[in-house]
Amino acid sequence: MRILAINDISCVGKCSLTVALPVLSACGATVDILPTALLSTHTGGFTGYTFLNLDDEMKKICDHWETLGLQYDVIYSGYLGSRAQIEFVKDVKRRFLKPDGIFVVDPVLGDHFQFYKGFDESFAAEMRTLCALADYILPNDTEAFLLTGERDAVRALEKLASICPHPIVTGAETEEGYFLCYFDGAVKKIPLNKVEGSFHGAGDVFASAFAGCIGNGFSLAESLGISIEFCHRSIVRTAEEVPDKKYGMNYEKELSVLTDAFKGKFRA
Repeated sequence: MRILAINDISCVGKCSLTVALPVLSACGATVDILPTALLSTHTGGFTGYTFLNLDDEMKKICDHWETLGLQYDVIYSGYLGSRAQIEFVKDVKRRFLKPDGIFVVDPVLGDHFQFYKGFDESFAAEMRTLCALADYILPNDTEAFLLTGERDAVRALEKLASICPHPIVTGAETEEGYFLCYFDGAVKKIPLNKVEGSFHGAGDVFASAFAGCIGNGFSLAESLGISIEFCHRSIVRTAEEVPDKKYGMNYEKELSVLTDAFKGKFRA
């Protein structure tokens, strides 16, 4: 299985492509990357970080790839730094995704019910057009709200189901905490034991594992179960072992959750 991960490179603070590469590799995939931006650190909790937009380089990379005849079983899209990059990813899907391939979009927009710096309503509207091309979208509860205008996660999920056939809302807020997903024409709630605190990179840990699972032929329910278990165990370990959470999650010690689940299930 060959996966293309489209996301930024944050050099410090484990997230985005520095998470996607090892997690997808643990799922047995050959992973190629298309970086959208280069940052000295991620933007959550660090100040004075550097940022380099890679619009021009993305085009050159993909033009070279086309001469190689590359095609992908899965394309997984994360952080996109501009509306132009959203449009470009649509073209990447058209050019490089196999006819029976899977397109997974993590519509990175914000957290704590606010846009990340540089994003606004017009950017969210453009992101909705990308979500409409996806087989699966993985917004957090904030992004579900920013895409639909609904603060209630269940109502947001129902609206998202009219955009994409399989929306999944991560980290929906209740006393217990749960994941929401939409399949078989209904909203499904998957509860989990909530761990207090903010864990940078948790969304990338989950999304990367999910893309690896669904691309390898696991069912939606199986993919969710494996990915949630991996992400939750990584969060618990991080809560116990990492004093400064902005440096990212200790997911590496839980990769056995994926490798154990994938024994005998790798897709050629």
